[in-house]
Amino acid sequence: MLKRTLILSTLLLGAAGASPAKITAQSIIVNPVETKLNVEVWVNKDATGKANPTYRKGEPIKIAVKTNQDAYVYLFNINANGVVDLFFPNNFEESNFVQGGVTRVFPQQNAKYGLNVGGPNGQDRLLALASTKELDLTDIAKFAKDQGFAQVNVKGQENLARALSIVVNPLPADGWTTDVVTFKVGGTPVANPTPAIPGSTTGTVTITPGQGQQPAPAQPTPAQPTGTIQPGERQNGTRDQAMVDAYARLKGDESLGQATTYAGGWGDGLWQKFKGVGAYGDAVLLHANGSSRSYAVHGMLLERYLALAKAENGGTRPPSRLGWAAGDEKVIPQNSLGTSGLYGFFQNGALYGTEKYGTFWLSGNVLKTYQGLGGSGSFLGFPTRDQYTVSGAWAADFEGGTIRTVNGVPKVYRK
Repeated sequence: MLKRTLILSTLLLGAAGASPAKITAQSIIVNPVETKLNVEVWVNKDATGKANPTYRKGEPIKIAVKTNQDAYVYLFNINANGVVDLFFPNNFEESNFVQGGVTRVFPQQNAKYGLNVGGPNGQDRLLALASTKELDLTDIAKFAKDQGFAQVNVKGQENLARALSIVVNPLPADGWTTDVVTFKVGGTPVANPTPAIPGSTTGTVTITPGQGQQPAPAQPTPAQPTGTIQPGERQNGTRDQAMVDAYARLKGDESLGQATTYAGGWGDGLWQKFKGVGAYGDAVLLHANGSSRSYAVHGMLLERYLALAKAENGGTRPPSRLGWAAGDEKVIPQNSLGTSGLYGFFQNGALYGTEKYGTFWLSGNVLKTYQGLGGSGSFLGFPTRDQYTVSGAWAADFEGGTIRTVNGVPKVYRK
């Protein structure tokens, strides 16, 4: 075990104002700069986070985290053999954005997964890292296709600390902070523990499907709503005015219906889910950070939008090829080819959806060329597949023709 504090030499050579980091035996990685941001982590057997309680192999465990201001939170576990698990963010949770002052519990009640201690016997350390900006962990952990939890490719406390030091280095000096809680694994294993999902994790905390009904942590969870959730209502009772305005503008009682969640963090903005009304289908209101307006996405467009986000980033933020909604969704009446559908406009692209062909995305110069001709109302009609590449150049297929990029210039071809 490391007995002294080390300072990474690579960080000493960083740019002025870069985020410093120290590797320590007890705290794994700490920010030596005083920060206003604070994070606390604890387990259900010890609300203080200081007692180092003991769990048996197979025993369920719950973990709670709380920040004093809005932040992105990352939870790592390092077991006695040095195996590292990242269990938050994961594909079962909507986002790793945590509202300030709100206690988040993992797994929450009725979650689609559970957490059980897997061993080996010995000392475990659980690291919570909170950041004012979302972090890129692609060099540390990766989500395989359809996998709920990431595969971590570093082993050992010091290697994890060094890797995270590189990740936080570009942040402002006071832009991140950490907390560590310890627990021991020992004693008689639990008889007939729930088997873990194969390949889900390799370290101490194993993941079990559908086991979200374990005992509550020592500190209380946030109060659940006892009545109707209002448009734009956050869990702390405040309301996002852009969402309130959007609900009124869109006649939300006729198109969005009742809110099913509070307005909460998603990526660097907010979203709120609604049960939808009739043919509109499920819906969300999206409010990008820095924007004064919020917009809705419904039904087939929402389904594809979320699928793209899940495939690209685990569903923790909008897909980069589209970005945040930048306009109200539009119903497109029957065009000259006899097709009707929906159109959604986003920061970086667009979605077009029809019952006949499906829902597809377009972006960049292909989208500009298409819309310059009149979009789905032109002779091209609706797209019949996603934008794609031919010999490294963008192309798209439509009901009435194609667009091909030739020598960097989009060219339009009729059928």
